[in-house]
Amino acid sequence: MSKQELREKFNDVYKLIREELVAHIRAQGMPEDAVEWYARNLDYNTPGGKLNRGLSVVDSAKILLGDKFTDEHYKQAAILGWCVELLQAFFLVSDDIMDSSITRRGQPCWYRTPNVGMIAINDAFMLEAAIYHLLKVHFKPQPYYVELLELFHETTHQTEMGQLIDLITAPEDHVDLNRFSLKKHALIVQYKTSYYSFYLPVALAFHLCGLTSPKAFETALEILLPLGEYFQIQDDYLDYHAPPEVLGKVGTDILDNKCSWCINKALEIATPAQRAILDANYGRKDAECERKVKAVYEEIGLPKIYQQYEADVTSKIRKAIDGIDERTQGKREVYLSFLSKIEGRTK
Repeated sequence: MSKQELREKFNDVYKLIREELVAHIRAQGMPEDAVEWYARNLDYNTPGGKLNRGLSVVDSAKILLGDKFTDEHYKQAAILGWCVELLQAFFLVSDDIMDSSITRRGQPCWYRTPNVGMIAINDAFMLEAAIYHLLKVHFKPQPYYVELLELFHETTHQTEMGQLIDLITAPEDHVDLNRFSLKKHALIVQYKTSYYSFYLPVALAFHLCGLTSPKAFETALEILLPLGEYFQIQDDYLDYHAPPEVLGKVGTDILDNKCSWCINKALEIATPAQRAILDANYGRKDAECERKVKAVYEEIGLPKIYQQYEADVTSKIRKAIDGIDERTQGKREVYLSFLSKIEGRTK
């Protein structure tokens, strides 16, 4: 199947769970305007992204089961994948309010659409609650049902901890580069991104496919958390370095006072004069200030530093993948699939 066909097949499962969720709300006796609002919330916030997290559950399960992968396995994996996408939607609706963001996925943020406003806070809660309704309906008879519940709860908690560190480290309206460090950046990335974007889809596939070895889950963490960090560092670098026509958007990390890998790496090696330029210009809503920060990045050779980082981290991850014992730790192809989607990307 082509990527488009795989996406369309995955979206067909969304249509099924959407019907289930809307029918459940209606069955509670909710008035029709509330039912319509809920359906619009689901449609506006859940299916519009790249769907990489959700599709990764399906891809991982298919690799793990091989020829034993049935249509029923597909449906179960896709439902779990949509639960991950609902979690993502819950995070993004909330995050956009906290960041006062304007657009998301090429359209106004949900809270900025007509008549929504702060109702979006409750809508975010309802997106999260949908996860647990779907798990109950589709997985309660399974021996791993409690493990699914605990995994979603724990991952949500981890992501919220990462969001807390990020919010108090780099508020958009108060620039203090003394709060930044590569160690703090790594912590934010691990908790805010790596757990739910990389580890969660694979761990869900493990449970679905009956892989229960503690070593398998330990190995997943050992490989996927560094892979998630690599992905975010790559994202940070592309925000600074990739042309807008390639990236598909204009990078704003410098203007928005983001605790990016780029600024943290620059702070680590900048001369006192360069540090003064960074202190005076980073996080300012001014194109000339942004230009001065980028000039420092060029002076310290950030592109070459990133290229060396990418070579080192991909080598290390490949070595870890090569060391997997497939009898107890899952298949190497699960991790190679993730790496192939990330390595050397330009947008």
